[in-house]
Amino acid sequence: MKTKLLKKINRAIRLLQSIEGEVEIAYSGGKDSDVILQLAKESGISFRAVYKNTTIDPPGTIKHVKEVGAEILHPKKNFGQLIEDKGLPNRFRRFCCAELKEYKVADKVVIGIRRAESRKRGERYKEPTECRYYGKKTEANHVVQYYPILDWTDEDIRDFVLDRGIKLHSLYYTEGGDIDVTRRLGCMCCPLASRKKRIAEFKKYPLMLRYYARHANIFLKKKKLDYDDVFEWLVRDIFYSTQSKFNKNKEKNLFDDKIDYKSFLENYFKIKL
Repeated sequence: MKTKLLKKINRAIRLLQSIEGEVEIAYSGGKDSDVILQLAKESGISFRAVYKNTTIDPPGTIKHVKEVGAEILHPKKNFGQLIEDKGLPNRFRRFCCAELKEYKVADKVVIGIRRAESRKRGERYKEPTECRYYGKKTEANHVVQYYPILDWTDEDIRDFVLDRGIKLHSLYYTEGGDIDVTRRLGCMCCPLASRKKRIAEFKKYPLMLRYYARHANIFLKKKKLDYDDVFEWLVRDIFYSTQSKFNKNKEKNLFDDKIDYKSFLENYFKIKL
């Protein structure tokens, strides 16, 4: 193992050993949380490995979580029920994150965040510890977060996983059995993902489109929006960044037959709705 990575491992373990009191390991089932879990074991600290079930994580996630022995917490309402109550989430209405993942378990929480994951994370996370609030700024919602692998690269993650013989979620293995640490584990068809990636996710998991349609239709029956049906709403949500761009596209069809959004979605994503 490279000397540089050994130094990072030792630094991560020292950070973990500096934490006093009850410690939550925020376990997502992803490669970085597997590394965090292994480091926590090697550090000798007492901790709770907690998986917050989003109810829309990729197939195989619950199985992997159970295999590593993490505690599973279930939300009061699943993702579909949240849509029924509040409509479709987006980057400006991130209620799904707050309800499904961003709530307090312990005063101290260890998270596998890395700067190398994205430019935004590189700009956002400067220090290996920070204080934050889940929701309102009250003592009850205050937590201290620790990021032991903040400066780890993809290569560091791969080398550590191979050296320790860590079994990852099946998503990270290629057909040939090799580990691909560039892959990301997260909510299927996450509304916070880029438009291109989200469309690719719906193509990969087309049943999610049916899931969205069923629950969003229940919301529409309770609160009338400016859409003819749930399928028009989904086309707007999936393919357009703003309502104005969607409306402009509709105007082009002003003198044509009414657009069949249901057929469009079925043909595009190869699924019967």
